[in-house]
Amino acid sequence: MSETINKYDCLRLDSQLCFPLYACSKEIIRRYKPYLDKLDLTYTQYITMMVLWEHSDINVKELGKCLYLDSGTLTPVLKKLESKGYLLRSRSRTDERNLTVSITEEGKRLQDRALEVPARMACYVDLSEEEAGLLYNLLYKILGNISKEQ
Repeated sequence: MSETINKYDCLRLDSQLCFPLYACSKEIIRRYKPYLDKLDLTYTQYITMMVLWEHSDINVKELGKCLYLDSGTLTPVLKKLESKGYLLRSRSRTDERNLTVSITEEGKRLQDRALEVPARMACYVDLSEEEAGLLYNLLYKILGNISKEQ
């Protein structure tokens, strides 16, 4: 006996790709919390610092692109990290409209304290290296496809 296709099947939660992505993201970020609390960072502050550990100086627009964050979300994060002494914000000398973020020595020292976080988080995800690589590539493929639409 064949199942009848209901026009509303597309609205079922278990038909959505977005829901397991959302739920996984939420749960993974929740698992980060105890480790990031030790560093006095939120998840958004942590990923911002990750970019700064990689690029000591970066234009705020480029930072936003790296993190998929708009300036309205990024500005308060940067202000908070600056108040903690982890970065400095400054206007470009050649173009006042451009804001640059630079990591401080204190921000660099924080990197050593954050070294344990990725290993701790890997325990929760429990994927083989091959599975993790595949998932990583698929997620970035989705991000790339969505970004083209903007």
